[in-house]
Amino acid sequence: MTAILSEETKLRDQIVSVGKSIFDRGLTFGSTGNISARLSSGELLMTPTNASLGSLAPERLSRFSAEGVHTGGDKPTKEAFLHQCMYCQQKMSGAVVHLHSTYAVAVSILADIDPDDVLPPLTAYYVMRVGSLPLVPYFPPGDKALADAVAEKAKTSHAVLLANHGPVVAGKTLLDAQYATEELEETAKLFFILRGQPVRPLTGAQREQLRG
Repeated sequence: MTAILSEETKLRDQIVSVGKSIFDRGLTFGSTGNISARLSSGELLMTPTNASLGSLAPERLSRFSAEGVHTGGDKPTKEAFLHQCMYCQQKMSGAVVHLHSTYAVAVSILADIDPDDVLPPLTAYYVMRVGSLPLVPYFPPGDKALADAVAEKAKTSHAVLLANHGPVVAGKTLLDAQYATEELEETAKLFFILRGQPVRPLTGAQREQLRG
């Protein structure tokens, strides 16, 4: 029991620390974005509704059973299902980060992007940490139909981009999910800086070498 409590306490503190880091660096703002992490029991801890990632309280995080039932903490975000459907498809994931980060959202609004893989493979770290980024069609925030759309894309990718909304990224650990989300945002920024310029993305062979 003590070990379980220690694991949960550490994970609660880590969620608060990661949330503050993300907020302080302007990757999210106001009460946008949410973070979740999975305990070894399968239970989830998640940032609650109307909470700023910059000022989270560890004891107020929403808690869910392994079956996805809210069992404690503050009222959960209406986007909790985004996290739950990522865990369902990405079985090895231990955390999910969802942001409304500026450049990623901007890319999600463009009309001429490839919906099967939104961003080109501009850097090695993007390929290693994100890989591919399919676009999920637009649904209003909180629409349960969005869950089915996300689940479909998450079968083949641990990162998805919600049209006119923002990225949802799963990782084996909370730091993995954080770093992948940040790499996605920086690549989206590069994409805009280079837009209209001739570019030299990584080749298919170079991508396969990184994945191997």
